[in-house]
Amino acid sequence: MSDLIRKSASDLADGLATGATTSVELTQAHLDRIAAVDGAVHAFLHVDAEGALAQAAAADERRAEGATRSALDGVPVAVKDVLATEGLPTTCGSKILQGWVPPYDATVVRRLKDAGLPILGKTNMDEFAMGSSTEHSAYGPTHNPWDLDRIPGGSGGGSAAAVAAFEAPLALGTDTGGSIRQPGAVTGTVGVKPTYGGVSRYGLVAMANSLDQVGPVTRTVLDSALLHEVIGGHDPLDSTSIDRPLPGLVAAARQGAAGDLSGVRLGVVKELSGEGYQAGVLARFQESIDLMVGLGAEVVEVECPSFVHALATYYLIMPSEASSNLAKFDAMRYGLRVLPDGVDSPSAEDVMRASRDAGFGDEVKRRIILGTYALSSGYYDAFYGQAQKVRTLITRDFDAAFERADVLLSPTAPTTAFKLGEKLDDPIAMYLNDLATIPANLSGVPGISLPSGLADEDGLPAGIQVLAPALADDRVYRVGAALETALTEKWGGPLLDRAPALEGGQ
Repeated sequence: MSDLIRKSASDLADGLATGATTSVELTQAHLDRIAAVDGAVHAFLHVDAEGALAQAAAADERRAEGATRSALDGVPVAVKDVLATEGLPTTCGSKILQGWVPPYDATVVRRLKDAGLPILGKTNMDEFAMGSSTEHSAYGPTHNPWDLDRIPGGSGGGSAAAVAAFEAPLALGTDTGGSIRQPGAVTGTVGVKPTYGGVSRYGLVAMANSLDQVGPVTRTVLDSALLHEVIGGHDPLDSTSIDRPLPGLVAAARQGAAGDLSGVRLGVVKELSGEGYQAGVLARFQESIDLMVGLGAEVVEVECPSFVHALATYYLIMPSEASSNLAKFDAMRYGLRVLPDGVDSPSAEDVMRASRDAGFGDEVKRRIILGTYALSSGYYDAFYGQAQKVRTLITRDFDAAFERADVLLSPTAPTTAFKLGEKLDDPIAMYLNDLATIPANLSGVPGISLPSGLADEDGLPAGIQVLAPALADDRVYRVGAALETALTEKWGGPLLDRAPALEGGQ
């Protein structure tokens, strides 16, 4: 296994800058790693070796001419398969889009290309981002590199597993209710959900427009900040995009890495711990808090009483928006088309019914039905309307909490990675994995998950979540980087160095 794939993206960028390596060399190293281990991990749905190497060669030419486009120019990246990529398949993990090749790039993908990052390929995901385990992909589950019999989180388990398995130094994910942060927690990686509107959603195949957000998946906090600055900022193609510059994310991460949190008030959210949380997860969470106190931070407990209703609120709003968004997959314009059996002259409705039945999986059908019911006449006010009111209460709880604290803390997920198939037939148990991450999506605030250590019960990664007020993304990077530095020193190196699976490419 090449030493290059173990390096952080920032270290790879430094190596490119000094001439110690080339983009072609490190891109090939990651492609070799994918060839060696992805048969076991299944992080990728499509690998574009030819395209990635061509982009890498162009990056090397630019560097030789002194025309480097960004700090990450030449560092390869993987992209979740829910983002449109011109010339590459975009399936959203669904049969209904099998073989579809978009004629355009999502804005974040275009910004990756403009910044010179070679795109390795598209990563696996729960179908249309509906799931917490990547078991709902129509193309088979992704496996956790820490234990191949366990889930890598979801819906973006492919991106998290690719980074954890050293198949990619960077990846893009999307976070609707925790789909970047929860996979980060269970794979020992770093995942960031930016402020809603801080990163363009143009070209993201929407599940829930008011909740979806694109963000970085990496192995270090600094790498996330570097990638966030590439993809973030205003986009006139996205009507929800915020027209103001990003705060200094890389500068905040570098400041935090110095290890000083003097004057920072940490708010521990009472409602996001305790019953239902694995003991080892809570133990690592408390140890992380103690480390930050040792760096000068002050801790206060905050109450957010409406958070107890966040899960129910989310599972009314999200399916309602999803049922509307997925109506466009009707077999009339693109995607899968199935002719019904035994019908000589099928109507458009017959074809639509047969295509959607064959093209959508059980979880997608479940959420479409739930959302359609919540929006139906006579139930709209009772369900969807009430959920939107509770959403306002959750935002008010955040506002009150941020008056007492600069950032809020909780475990990212209640448990470590569970076994494949363990919760597949129990949707409610699956939904509970997003208990701590959902409030941030309902309110639009930014959050980061980073590894807090290994749970005593099973030796698997746990995560800690840092949340900040809207537009204060720099705070999560400062606090996250400070904690990461302290934890890495405590562990004697990065947590992923302890991962037992896939050693030596097996």
